[in-house]
Amino acid sequence: MLEPGRITADALAAVRALVAPGVTTAELDAAASALITGRGAESNFQLVRGYRHTTCISVNDEVVHGIPSARPLEPGDIVSIDCGAQYQGWNGDSAITIVVPDAERPDLVAARTRLSEVTRGSLWAGIAALASASRVGEIGDAVQGYIERAGAADGVEYGILRDYVGHGIGRKMHEAPTVFNYRVADLGAEVRPGLCLAIEPMVTSGSEDTLVEDDDWTVTTVDGSDGAHWEHSVAVHEDGIWVLTALDGGAADLAPFGVVPAPLA
Repeated sequence: MLEPGRITADALAAVRALVAPGVTTAELDAAASALITGRGAESNFQLVRGYRHTTCISVNDEVVHGIPSARPLEPGDIVSIDCGAQYQGWNGDSAITIVVPDAERPDLVAARTRLSEVTRGSLWAGIAALASASRVGEIGDAVQGYIERAGAADGVEYGILRDYVGHGIGRKMHEAPTVFNYRVADLGAEVRPGLCLAIEPMVTSGSEDTLVEDDDWTVTTVDGSDGAHWEHSVAVHEDGIWVLTALDGGAADLAPFGVVPAPLA
């Protein structure tokens, strides 16, 4: 799982470097594709029936599963980029959210940046919880708790998507168990060495209610509020956890939670 995780991380880094006003989402998708195939891997998104792109790119009120197109990015846009790679039969999956700079609308940029920060923070809270969890459902409790605390501090009631969740990952991009981003009564599968999870909170600045657009893919907020999406693939092993899609294994972002990742090799 290490190499597909690294390839996925590098693909997202290549895309991040290109995000700017006027760049189309199709151009971002092409950059991810070039890096993944150049490393001898293939897009696992293209292995999903009916989908032919390397990434999902969602803008503003699109939360997840946006289809790359000729749409140019505009100043102030909040852009979520989801990407994955399959290498020698193993998979990586990760997502980032970026706000395009806009000097003329600092309040908009600040609000959207905060939404991204809260979503990203909740992801790391969930990963940190995994380090000591006995059941997978403890991740969702940590994610929701982080978002609720941030919302109380910000005076905002952030929405957590209920119909779209994280998942196991390994020989296939989507495997059992389900990883909820919110509290559930049944804490689910046992956490033990060999478990690999894709943890991916999807958060809105308003209602959690969404609809699927006519393209049968793009998930959009009903109330027009903004969405953000962050994701990492994480391995549990005998010595601890390792974030497969972070080049440092998650060391920098887990440090505030008092968690030290244990290298796999």
